[in-house]
Amino acid sequence: MNHQPLVFGLLLAPALWGQEPLLARPDVRKALDYLRDRHQVHIEQQIAIAQVPAPPFQEGERAAVLEREFRRAGLSEVEIDPKGNVLGWRPGRFPRALVIAAHLDTVFPPGTDVTVRRGKTRLQGPGLADDTRGLVGLVALAEALAHASIETSRTLLFVADVGEEGLGNLRGIRYLFQEGRHRDRLDAFLSMDGTDPARIVTREMGSRRYKIVVRGPGGHSWGDFGRVNPHHALGRIIARFAEVEVPAEPKTSFNVGRMGGGTSVNSIPFESWMEVDMRSGDEAELAKVEKQLLHMARLGVEEENRYRVKSGTRLELDAQLLGVRRAASTPESSPLVAAALRAARVMGVSAQPALGSTDSNVPMNLGIPAITIGGGGQSGNLHSLEEWFEPDGAWRGFQQALLTILAFDETK
Repeated sequence: MNHQPLVFGLLLAPALWGQEPLLARPDVRKALDYLRDRHQVHIEQQIAIAQVPAPPFQEGERAAVLEREFRRAGLSEVEIDPKGNVLGWRPGRFPRALVIAAHLDTVFPPGTDVTVRRGKTRLQGPGLADDTRGLVGLVALAEALAHASIETSRTLLFVADVGEEGLGNLRGIRYLFQEGRHRDRLDAFLSMDGTDPARIVTREMGSRRYKIVVRGPGGHSWGDFGRVNPHHALGRIIARFAEVEVPAEPKTSFNVGRMGGGTSVNSIPFESWMEVDMRSGDEAELAKVEKQLLHMARLGVEEENRYRVKSGTRLELDAQLLGVRRAASTPESSPLVAAALRAARVMGVSAQPALGSTDSNVPMNLGIPAITIGGGGQSGNLHSLEEWFEPDGAWRGFQQALLTILAFDETK
């Protein structure tokens, strides 16, 4: 087949064609063509995978789908590891491996309607972009490499991992890099999460997640009125914590994401709880917010105890640390970052290193080069029932990912 200089759906300058050695390779052009030509097939795969539920800690049904897709795409030694990650290998000339990952889980609980709704230019459905786009990207990249018979120096390990969202605390990637039997072979990590190809995550924010539990004796809402009430204390805590001021730079955030407790409308609860997420790009700022949360929790409980002292009842506070992520980064001088920026330039994308909260946190904290990139297309309302994805030109994201992998493979 006679290959002419490709534009990949973008208006690349003719000079760029001559400057980029990867684009002079017939096998690379064949793989890029494949990703463009199979765009609609991959969109249909994305829809199909999105409609397989994957609630937190219940990713098994979707994992089985990815296991079949990995085998169909030609990956070898496909398995589901003890933690629930799906692994598939593409051997290179050397055994040292680059991990290419996307996460299986969504934030949505069991029973959520995950039907994808089709509009004129937009698809809508929970988890359709985050991270189903990344999952279909794994399959598409494996297919393209096989279709073009591309040989790589590094071995490629494709991973559909569990536990990236919520209280999963990155358990899938933690296992892979810290306990998994292949951990000593893993030299670098690239995850596909989100859609924006201009966002290359090279810095990972830190986070702390707490469950604040307040316990008391409970009682009847009429007969025992005047006793300490855990819900009232929790309200005091939230009201205080909501007024905490955090810096815009480094960006720092906090959120009360879930609450629960109580047995009936006419009963004083014996337990109330809330789950709190705090994040920052700076560990010192994160420590400040964490300290304020614990201080506000003590004040809220003490205040409720003081108001109800005549009842002879008291509340107890239990602050449970649920998850810790330490801030980390991959230096911009890293060959992996350079490869991602090079691929973006080839695609005509003005990319910049960015701060994120992704699976890359684990390898970064172990000193292993890691980045997270988008899978193409446009998306919005992530983590909501109204999550949407616009697929127009989304194949360019997969092309950019392929070029990143191959550019990095040229480095030693």
